Order: sequence, then C-alpha cells, then structure tokens
Amino acid sequence: MPRYIVVEGPIGVGKTSLAKRLGHSFNYEMLLEKGEDNPFLDRFYHNPRQHALATQLFFLFQRAQQLQQLRQNDLFEPVRVADFLIEKDRLFAKLNLDADEFMLYENVYDHLTIDAPKPDLVIYLQAPVEILLQRIQKRGIPSEQLINEQYLSNLVNAYTEFFHYYDKSTLLVVNSTDINFVRSDEDYELLLRHIRGMRTGTRNYFNPRPVLL
Repeated sequence: MPRYIVVEGPIGVGKTSLAKRLGHSFNYEMLLEKGEDNPFLDRFYHNPRQHALATQLFFLFQRAQQLQQLRQNDLFEPVRVADFLIEKDRLFAKLNLDADEFMLYENVYDHLTIDAPKPDLVIYLQAPVEILLQRIQKRGIPSEQLINEQYLSNLVNAYTEFFHYYDKSTLLVVNSTDINFVRSDEDYELLLRHIRGMRTGTRNYFNPRPVLL
C-alpha cells in the first residue's frame, strides 16, 4: 500500500469517511480537516459574500499549520492518510472570493511557508450534484443545509478542472455514485484490490458499477 494517501472530492462525497476507514484498516495516522474549528464557517453558509474571506483565510492558516507541525515533529516518516490536499485550498478561494479578495488571498498564500509532502496516492471521489445534495441532507449538519445546487455545481466543476490537470501524484478517480465504502465491505474490498494493483505514477479510474444502457 502507498505510505501517504490523500482522499479528496467535493462536499458530501464521503472523503473523510473513506479516509477514516483506510486509516483504521491499515493503522495509518490520520490527518483530517477540522471544519468544526473554523468559527467563520457557519456564518459563511448563512452569508457567503460577507464571510468568505475570513473563512478561507482561517482554513488556509489551519491547514498550513497542520502540515508545518508535522514537518517540525518529523512525523512524515510513518504511513498516513489525509482528507485534504493543501493545493485545493486555492480552489475554494477562487470559487468563493471576489477579485480583490482573491488577490489578497494569493499574496498571503505566497508568503506562507507550506512545505507539504507529496502524496504517494490521491483518491479523487466523484458524484453528481444531486447525489451530493442527498448525502449532505442525510448527514444533517444544520449549516450545510444552506448549501444550494448552484454552489455545489460550481464546486464540482472546479474539482473536475483541478484534477484534469493534476499530475503531482499517482491519481485514482473514483465514481462513488452507486458505491458505499463505509457500509459495504464488498465495495471497500474492491477498492483496496484496485489500489494494490495500481502502478506508481499512473492515472486510474474505478467504476465498479457502470450504468447499463
């Protein structure tokens, strides 16, 4: 298995759940986003225009600090699994900020010392907007219920573009529409077998249940 795995994808796609299961299965140390620690996030969902910059900068500083602390403690030697790429922070910033705010964000980003290690494998989870909305509704986080279809559609498109050009690590693109890696052991084992069979430096696709036409 790869020694450093990152699971990524839009809100509601299941990246944290999969990262936790991988971590437990292989006794990997987990590096997880802490959205609940961001004091601006609930305010952002209620009023995106007013609170976007504060929300984004908090996440940027938080993620940079997490990575920097690990570097300082020399903890990148053990195996681990994370549910975020630091590079995706810019994706959200570009989506949520206006032109002047984004310029300020870029200036801050450029002046931060972010010595992020390169993952051995990035797992990019995909799902249609309607599926993401259903999953967000089902998990029932109150502030997330304000997320609308247009915002999710823009986010999905941003992720699609980002990973279309992503070439820093081995990449596995997973269609998670009809599979459940948390509740279905069969789905999870299929994914693990696919990961074990991948060659380093490749781009792979995992869609175990294609739609029949």
